[in-house]
Amino acid sequence: MQNGFDAETYLKTLTRKPGVYQMLDAGNEVLYVGKAKNLRNRVASYFRSRGLNSKTVALVQKIHSIQVTVTNSESEALILEQNLIKAHRPPYNILLRDDKSYPYILLTDHSHPRLAFHRGSKRKKGEYFGPFPNAGSVRESLHLLQKVFRVRQCKDSYYRNRTRPCLQYQIDRCTAPCVGKVSDEEYQNSVRYTRMFLQGEDQKLLGELADRMDKASQELEFEQAAVIRDQITDLRRMQDAQSIEGKRGDIDVLAAAQASGTACVHVLFVRAGRILGSRSYFPKPQLEEGSAELLFSFVSQYYLGDVAKEVPREILLDQEVPDVDVLESALADYCKRKVAIVCRARANRAQWVQLAATAAQQNLEARLANRQSIASRFESLQDVLQLTELPQRIECFDISHSSGEATVASCVVFDLSGARKTDYRRFNIDGVQAGDDYAAMEQALRRRFKRLQQGEGQKPDVLLIDGGKGQLSEAERVLRELAIDDLNVLAVAKGPSRKAGMEQIIRAGTREELVLNGDSPALHLIQQVRDESHRFAVAGHRARRSKKRNVSVLEGIEGVGSKRRQALLRHFGGLQEVQRASIQDLSKVPGISKKTATDIYHSLHSD
Repeated sequence: MQNGFDAETYLKTLTRKPGVYQMLDAGNEVLYVGKAKNLRNRVASYFRSRGLNSKTVALVQKIHSIQVTVTNSESEALILEQNLIKAHRPPYNILLRDDKSYPYILLTDHSHPRLAFHRGSKRKKGEYFGPFPNAGSVRESLHLLQKVFRVRQCKDSYYRNRTRPCLQYQIDRCTAPCVGKVSDEEYQNSVRYTRMFLQGEDQKLLGELADRMDKASQELEFEQAAVIRDQITDLRRMQDAQSIEGKRGDIDVLAAAQASGTACVHVLFVRAGRILGSRSYFPKPQLEEGSAELLFSFVSQYYLGDVAKEVPREILLDQEVPDVDVLESALADYCKRKVAIVCRARANRAQWVQLAATAAQQNLEARLANRQSIASRFESLQDVLQLTELPQRIECFDISHSSGEATVASCVVFDLSGARKTDYRRFNIDGVQAGDDYAAMEQALRRRFKRLQQGEGQKPDVLLIDGGKGQLSEAERVLRELAIDDLNVLAVAKGPSRKAGMEQIIRAGTREELVLNGDSPALHLIQQVRDESHRFAVAGHRARRSKKRNVSVLEGIEGVGSKRRQALLRHFGGLQEVQRASIQDLSKVPGISKKTATDIYHSLHSD
């Protein structure tokens, strides 16, 4: 593309979660702000080869970078999007005047109450729920409530003149109280459920529905139980924890992510309890500097010495940092007022921290996948290995199992574009002694390179083995027996301290140990490929173990016993909704702590 933005590589690592994206030009000015239910799909739509209008083409040509903020729901993304548009007034956004009153949902005062959209003065008799951020969110809520509780939404004039059910009854969107298809008692019960949800009593409502579902199942009324289960599922999807909105406070929320010699610090700017914007920074970490030390250094440099920068009264961090009291004292002296630094946030603040942490990780992955960065790392590896040509393809093998059970080997592939996931492979290892990593590595390598001999697949230029000299010996033996002798083979073992940057890298043949500085791009590439291979192997092992045991995937999660599994399924109405839930949603289940919720979420999303 003319602007040099590598959309193809960027989209490979972009999350499919909901959120807000900001498109920036070469001067780091915001061109456009948008929201998405699925960030990857929405952003990818701007880079289609056809079907774009002239305005969109002009926007795309100016894009230099894209930053995202992941949210818990599309509703949160919508609110944040509007805040960002008002703050930046991007040239490619439609800037709406704030001359309209906020919309509400009206539940009319009637023998068979009606749900309706309302804007303006509250003259009509009934109950008003809101305000909502815009008309679209009201209509979406009305549509979903209609689907779940089937309370009528037709005008009173239409209701009075019905002699037979309308189309809404035929498609299960109304119970037709106009012609007596539902008893008054049952209709009022649906109205009561609707009111409970709109008043924010969703947990009480869901508990009552769960009790009804259990009772119907015990009485063998399975069709009724299924209807209630679907209601629970739909209500879960409608829930909006409103973590974007708070009651008060000017707060900056910072989270740090670090991998393969690269770091990202994401900052959320919260003013008057509302997120007004966010930005990612990419400081260069030093050798053995952990994310906590990195965050401390960043906060110091970010706030101190910049007269123009606003320092809020409270700063939230996603992890404990050293010498917080020293940092607070320095900021207090600088601002002539107290500045609180909180490392363990709760309630809405904890959700803000989680959003910042997710965004930091997402933008870090995008940075690592940048084609220019990948190319420079390949060039550095070429220099380290003293190769005459730039390597085009790297493969890495790793083994994962639990005490020898369900052993899986992974093979991941990187080229000059980054991770080549279409070429990833997993190998289920059978016929070896439990826990024998050497034999498992030998089997995986033999299966992979035997196919290569048969003309299947592409030969790598560099082969990485996650392990020490024992695994390296197995690799050398397999390649020797298959008469493959022109590969650069390296073993990557954790050093004595097992810290990132202290890996032992051993070259096949000479058994020479390569000594690479902690800031070496070649080392960062090796770490990145090795870490991806490990992740892919662990995910495959967990899937195989669950399938082999023929049990729910929840049973493979540490700390989740039968009572907690039952509580999760009862709370969400089924496994599918458990898998869709966020960490915050999971932590609302009785008996599930924040730590357990985090473990459950990451176990279910390990792929």
